[in-house]
Amino acid sequence: MTKPAFTPVSASRRLMREARSAALATLDAGTGMPFATLVTVAGAADGAPLLLLSDLAAHTRNLKADPRASLLFDERGPGAILPGDPLTGARVTLTGRMERLAEPGEARRRFLARHPEAEGYAGFRDFAFYRMAVETGHLVAGFGRIVDLKAADLLLDLAEAGEIVGAETEILEHLNADHADALALYATRLAGAPDGAWRAIGSDPEGLDLALDTPAGTLVRRIAYPEPIRHTGPLRAVLKKLADTARSG
Repeated sequence: MTKPAFTPVSASRRLMREARSAALATLDAGTGMPFATLVTVAGAADGAPLLLLSDLAAHTRNLKADPRASLLFDERGPGAILPGDPLTGARVTLTGRMERLAEPGEARRRFLARHPEAEGYAGFRDFAFYRMAVETGHLVAGFGRIVDLKAADLLLDLAEAGEIVGAETEILEHLNADHADALALYATRLAGAPDGAWRAIGSDPEGLDLALDTPAGTLVRRIAYPEPIRHTGPLRAVLKKLADTARSG
């Protein structure tokens, strides 16, 4: 496996795409003091964080009073092998405002693909989907790798990418039905992940998100394309090239 060159943008986007949970910081509606909780997350097609929150939760009450919030993503999670000091792992902090989605169809689909266990309560009246309108980011990825980022660094520009974004469901169904062997190859050879029944849970112009259920939890790995794909036509060739690279690696 050839490890891709480090860039703050790619490192931050990978952390956001692979995360299934994050620390959410809100402002307490009564005291104004910071209030941190653990939440499950997914990503929109452009990478913006998506959350499913209960109206009964303290953090949701806080957001209704003041939508300003922060999310912390890090490398810890199922299958993560990190040194003893947790501060040696990469992490990225986002700041922005949480927006409750009146029409959550796309957000719901992408969130449940990453968190199928949430299907049982996602339709309850006291739950709603939220999207973070990202404003800034702060990446810490090791010594000399501390970088402030803008929203444009963290989110993917979807201009002229409507075709491939709209075809996501079809792409995922095809890959999972007909190319499970290739998905496992991508995960093991390109992402250094363990072997198993990998499935595609997300597709966007920059890459694929793959998931594997394990006894310790669900692993998610990001497979980035060499360059963004904005139309479905070139996708087959790019996926074949990735598989060839994996086999020869």
